[in-house]
Amino acid sequence: MRPDMPVSRRLNLSVQYACNAPDLPLRTEIRKWVRAALDVEGPRGGQITVRFVDEAEGQALNRDYRGKDYATNVLSFSYDTQPVVCGDLVICAGVVAREAAAQGKPLEAHHAHLVVHGILHLQGYDHEDGEAEAQRMEDCERRIMAILGYPDPYAG
Repeated sequence: MRPDMPVSRRLNLSVQYACNAPDLPLRTEIRKWVRAALDVEGPRGGQITVRFVDEAEGQALNRDYRGKDYATNVLSFSYDTQPVVCGDLVICAGVVAREAAAQGKPLEAHHAHLVVHGILHLQGYDHEDGEAEAQRMEDCERRIMAILGYPDPYAG
């Protein structure tokens, strides 16, 4: 983007509920989480889809796009970062619910963390690019979660 162009903060958010899992977050909450993560380095706009899926769809996507034949908690598909962040997040509701229960975390807080985590991936953060980048990403996640009123997702 040219430096003389105004920064767009417009967020076009689509939320898709492609499964019947209980206690999925509402669109208003998801929008708040996405906005907080988008603005981590300053105001940003986005065209983002967040899709909640069952384990069969989550496993198929993880296998087809990452070569890993299991359902994972969140998948991020980034298409562009300029002039706005464009991408999709796929959240596997069953995996998230199991993780939250196993870790003793409220389900809402775990959903919020995974949305934040995924939005950071869409902006180029990658915890698999070495320890320094992992620490940078975790620090951002902690800061955003605190702003949103949630506890440190990495505590304990």
